[in-house]
Amino acid sequence: MSAAREDLLGRVNKALAMLPERKPLPDWDAELAVARKLVEHRDAVEVFSERIKLVNGLAMTDAGQVAAYLKNGGWLRGYCDPELLPVLQSKFGAEFTFETEFDRTRVDDYAFGITRAAGGIAETGTIILNDALTSRRLGALAPWVHVAVVPRGQIHLTLADAVLALGDDRNVIWATGPSKTADIEGILIEGVHGPGVQIALVM
Repeated sequence: MSAAREDLLGRVNKALAMLPERKPLPDWDAELAVARKLVEHRDAVEVFSERIKLVNGLAMTDAGQVAAYLKNGGWLRGYCDPELLPVLQSKFGAEFTFETEFDRTRVDDYAFGITRAAGGIAETGTIILNDALTSRRLGALAPWVHVAVVPRGQIHLTLADAVLALGDDRNVIWATGPSKTADIEGILIEGVHGPGVQIALVM
């Protein structure tokens, strides 16, 4: 019995093992995959800010705006990427408590999480997270409010552009607004499997 179990687990692990190199992207007609009239001759940040609002997310360009929003919501304790804290802390008041280590045994103590994003997608209002830049994945997915710091220069105008810029990171998450789920009656509920408030701080 033990040998059969070991054999089965060995085959499962082999099937789940990472490929030595990324498979090539499939061919597709990029022109057909783009909402051309939506993005043509427009600033990527402007389109991104417009589109993220349509999926119940928020786009802000000043850390002070974020601090005011969090304070208004009573979200005063949270996780912050240690590389971002020196840049952002001066914009927040003394009433905020930041932790730079995410303790998974105290997951309910974090009202917000501030992490770095790899970029954004303008035409869909999507935030791109990856393991290379996201210091703690739970810091982005577990708190009720997630603030993703999105580099202005890494907002891709189209979905096709974003796919081509995926890079070698083996774990990439595309977050389009707060987490959502719906039951068979079509009742949409936000914040069930992840953040209920998704903010993009474009810097």
